[in-house]
Amino acid sequence: MATKVIMPKQGLLMTEGYITKWLISEGEKVEENQPLFEMETDKLSITIESPASGTLLKIIRGEDETVPITEIIAVIGQEGEDFSHLLTADSPAETKIDEVKAEAECAVVESNSISNEKTDRVFITPRAKMIAADKNIDYSDIIGSGPEGLIIEKDILSCEKGLVQNRNKVTPVAEKMIKENNLNANEVVGTGISGRVIKQDVLNIIKNEQSNLNNTDTQEKIVPFKGMRKVISDRMMESLHNMAQANHRMKVDMTEAVKLRKNIKESGINISYNDILIKIVSKALLEFPYMNSSLTGEGILLKDYVNMGLAVSVSNGLIVPNVKNAHKKSLEEIAAESRELIQKALNGSLSQEDYSGGTFTLSNLGMYDIDEFTAIINPPESGILAVGKVENTPVVENDTIVIKPIMTLSLTYDHRIIDGALAAQFLQRIKQLLMHPYLLL
Repeated sequence: MATKVIMPKQGLLMTEGYITKWLISEGEKVEENQPLFEMETDKLSITIESPASGTLLKIIRGEDETVPITEIIAVIGQEGEDFSHLLTADSPAETKIDEVKAEAECAVVESNSISNEKTDRVFITPRAKMIAADKNIDYSDIIGSGPEGLIIEKDILSCEKGLVQNRNKVTPVAEKMIKENNLNANEVVGTGISGRVIKQDVLNIIKNEQSNLNNTDTQEKIVPFKGMRKVISDRMMESLHNMAQANHRMKVDMTEAVKLRKNIKESGINISYNDILIKIVSKALLEFPYMNSSLTGEGILLKDYVNMGLAVSVSNGLIVPNVKNAHKKSLEEIAAESRELIQKALNGSLSQEDYSGGTFTLSNLGMYDIDEFTAIINPPESGILAVGKVENTPVVENDTIVIKPIMTLSLTYDHRIIDGALAAQFLQRIKQLLMHPYLLL
């Protein structure tokens, strides 16, 4: 029995996913749990495995498409199996079998003499295939009126009765490419049989336009604004729109923190300033629970645990995995877990558990030589701490100019539930712990 492949829900707030790549082609065999396609959400890039074994009968939603969760995107089953009943339940209204209004057409499917690439496979229901064989009709020449060009019984009968008009002069693939590239269909010359516009005709137009663009002094390129990039944009705008975000900055003398890191590394344990910050900020959050809260419909949710989010830059956006129960872990445990989460984020292997349930976020751009910056809160959290680089800076101490390693902290907080004085006290406590890290004991 055929199996639906749907856009999976990969988080409580996920409403849609962006298909980046199909790893199995139509007509190929696939095993259950074998990697089937790659997708992006607002959180991460992830590889989705096949829910069943069989043949990938149909890819309904292709690459570079954004699809609502639970919508059918492909069908897996036995070769030649009728899967039209699956499409009637889940496909968009315009592609459902009982809503297809187009007349059946019997048109010649072109061969691509330039690249010999077969651009369209023939899909036919078992009943239609049986009738075609009985009446000696070559169904490879028929363009189906079913969903996604599926050949159904009435298409075969219409061809037999000669009721077909050769109205379709553009293949479905070519038509889709024309729309996606904003081309004028009337300007595309068809080289297929009977002058039909095929995929290669559209590719030639695109190639010529690109060549003309390369011959000019300046060049422009449109990068699709979708997938993870689009969802991040929506989330950030939602964060700014729904929260009263305010900001405090404070410079910190990192002399003792630098010594602490050096001593620990000399003992054979590799830790970063970020790891020290996670430990210190976690302690401060438990002392200032409103900084570790979320605003809900029922009121302010105070949390007595800290899941510290780490803002990690990846190739196609930003993702925030979190160190679970950071307040209970040693510096060595925090360092090990942080390295693991960052590596998983970079290679796209984070699980939903890795990036769910954060209570506060730490964003460090010191490694990029950034002095200071303002970060945007990651909902539903109520605060985020932005960290700049540690830099040797001349400061006045006892009326004498000395050189100190100085770092700037920038706290963004939700002013709806956190007052400015409370936020200042919280930031001051972090500064105190960084300047006197032995207070962690």
